[in-house]
Amino acid sequence: MNNEALILHEQTVHTKTNFGFWLYVMTDCILFASLFATYAALRGNTADGPSGQTLFDLPYVLAETLVLLTSSFTCGLAILATNRQHKTQAISWFAVTMVLGLSFLALEVNEFAHLAQIGAGWQRSGFLSAYFTLVGTHGLHIVVGLVWMTIMLYQLLQRGFTAGVRRRLSLLSIFWHFLDVIWIFIFSIVYLLGVLPS
Repeated sequence: MNNEALILHEQTVHTKTNFGFWLYVMTDCILFASLFATYAALRGNTADGPSGQTLFDLPYVLAETLVLLTSSFTCGLAILATNRQHKTQAISWFAVTMVLGLSFLALEVNEFAHLAQIGAGWQRSGFLSAYFTLVGTHGLHIVVGLVWMTIMLYQLLQRGFTAGVRRRLSLLSIFWHFLDVIWIFIFSIVYLLGVLPS
């Protein structure tokens, strides 16, 4: 394969990968929009059980939010290091991002465990079912992002800054920032509005 054919092949792969990724992001937007709509419809269906006003601990959720938003900042620093091809810095910032992502997950699992312990599990009411489904789906996406990040760190260590590795790191960064945007909506719609009377 000559140089021109190789460049054309790379451009084709790049275009298809980007198209596929943005198609996935759009379907994820539809998924989360559906979950937000379901939550909005079931928010008042507490079955005479606890509501968000009595369950949600805003300072705790604010701590979760700050951890996740900080991880978005460190992910951005990792991409800046990637663009400059500073391998050690890129790996370090992605590692910090992973630690923050794991910390966010630990806080979320602890919150879920506490709710289940006090009898406010997902099966208690329509409100809690919608809450656990929406927030849990976001948490599952964080897990996927962390697995993806682990794979990319391995590839970065083994292959360095190849065109494919840089492209996948860029898409990973977009995915991670997308999850932060979704969380801001969750924080605003679920938690902030949740502490207000129904």
